[in-house]
Amino acid sequence: MTITVQIPTALRRHTSGTGRITCSATNLGELFSVLDQTFPDLKPHLRDEAGQVRRFLNVYVNEEDIRFLGGPSYAFHDGDEVLLVPSIAGGAPDEHERVQPWQGSS
Repeated sequence: MTITVQIPTALRRHTSGTGRITCSATNLGELFSVLDQTFPDLKPHLRDEAGQVRRFLNVYVNEEDIRFLGGPSYAFHDGDEVLLVPSIAGGAPDEHERVQPWQGSS
């Protein structure tokens, strides 16, 4: 059995630029173990200190959120495509946007 794992640009600095791998992991725990061994710098971005999937990391299997497929216990199938998506927030206003001060009532 083989699955394909897509690693987005935001995480590729921890994979020496690798954006896709194939492996034979049967579930999320095995997949993370493969990724930990292959890309040690990626490890802290996947699981927290308790070994749980980081809150800011979303995992999709064939474009479906793994949480709706059974979470970490979901058993991968041959040909599954897994996508790791870190939540990204923040930023700055566009240079043409003006931030208006709040004008509350007195």
